[in-house]
Amino acid sequence: MNLKQAMMRLLKNNFIFYFSLFLVSLSFGNLQSQEVPSEVLTYPEFLGYVKKFHPRIKQANLLISEGEAELMKARGAFDPKIEVDYEEKQFKGSEYYSLLNSSFKIPTWYGIEVKASFDNAEGIYVNPQMTTPNSGLTSVGVTLPLGQGLWINERMTDLRKGKLQVQLSQAEQKLAAVEVLYDASVVYFDWLKTYNELKLYRNYLTFAETRYKGIITLIEQGDKPAIDSIEAGIIIKNRKINLQEAELKLMKAKLDLATFLWIENVPVELQENIIPDEAIQNNIFQDLPFDRIENNSVLTDNHPKIQSLQRKIDILTLDRKLKANMLLPKLDVGYYYLSEPSYFDNYRWSDYKVGVNFTFPIFLRKERGTLNLAKLKLQDSQLDLNLERLQLDNKMKAGRTEIATLQNQIEITDALVNDYSTMLQSEERLFSFGESSIFLINSRENSLITSQISQINLENRYLQSYANLFRIMGILE
Repeated sequence: MNLKQAMMRLLKNNFIFYFSLFLVSLSFGNLQSQEVPSEVLTYPEFLGYVKKFHPRIKQANLLISEGEAELMKARGAFDPKIEVDYEEKQFKGSEYYSLLNSSFKIPTWYGIEVKASFDNAEGIYVNPQMTTPNSGLTSVGVTLPLGQGLWINERMTDLRKGKLQVQLSQAEQKLAAVEVLYDASVVYFDWLKTYNELKLYRNYLTFAETRYKGIITLIEQGDKPAIDSIEAGIIIKNRKINLQEAELKLMKAKLDLATFLWIENVPVELQENIIPDEAIQNNIFQDLPFDRIENNSVLTDNHPKIQSLQRKIDILTLDRKLKANMLLPKLDVGYYYLSEPSYFDNYRWSDYKVGVNFTFPIFLRKERGTLNLAKLKLQDSQLDLNLERLQLDNKMKAGRTEIATLQNQIEITDALVNDYSTMLQSEERLFSFGESSIFLINSRENSLITSQISQINLENRYLQSYANLFRIMGILE
């Protein structure tokens, strides 16, 4: 073979190889043009559906309704009450008794109870103590606790606890919602990760198939040994396995994502043409604004977990005060003015009913034990609060450090991908000049794929770490 023929052979080989690479890009364009037009489900849109329709979010909202119901229940202790008790006995034509006791009670804040009543008793066997005038007997008066229950009592405590319970429910609702939104974010990021992996393996399968066709052409022309076709075929088989595995992962990721997609009370199935937002890493700073996480102390004070623990401490403090009040003697004094209905407008000091009720345990062991238990529960909750504050601060610092580290690793991985891509292109040029082999190209390509998979995994970890930081702070939106 003379020099002219060798140069023609070399140019021919170069043309065949680079024409094969041209077919790769052409096949991608044809493939995309034949696909169904894709619609992007952005991250904010996805979270919007979760916030509005997901059952766990609705369950979290029920916590506030439960707190409001508890408050209404506590306010019921101050509702005025009407009581009527009537009994009558007739036997062998005789009226043994006919007893009517009716009252109207108004509980007040400081344990004072206002009561108006009307009593009427008739019959031949009425207890003399219960005897009333023919027209009945009215009374108006108050009962006043001078020991236990004056400055703090059970109904007063229950009402204050009810108000705190509403605030506690609001904090717990926010915590529950944050957990749901974080879980939804992780699922979305996994969906994006598997989608990118599928695209990667699909592209490299097309590369391998196009390269295989070019190798077959070179073998038929006698420019390459037949063994290269086996090597190229092995690459195709490996790429098909990788692609099938990626398809399986994407299917599972879509099913996981579908568990968070609801419209009203109906779950929604994700359509095939719906794809994730590939530019999410550029938009994550708008979706989860980083400038809101700079001041640790402010974030910690406003954290729903801290607010929840603080409300629990406030409730336990009320319990401790109520238990401490039980150490006082029980001394209730009542005064009621008595009158017949027709003479009620003429007040007479001589017509009244008074009562005094005094109780005081000598050793107070039950009361002191109950108070000590309340103090221990309060101390335990305060220790939980202090520990939670420290843990939140440390978790925030660790989260920021992790994000900064991942950003640095992503930059290094991006540089590695560029370097491996350059190495692959150089190896392909050497192969076109007959100075390399399909084995070396495969090795370079595997290194590039590995670095790109690492790049995808790092981006996924970065997004998850970013969402986790907002989850730690309790402000995921």
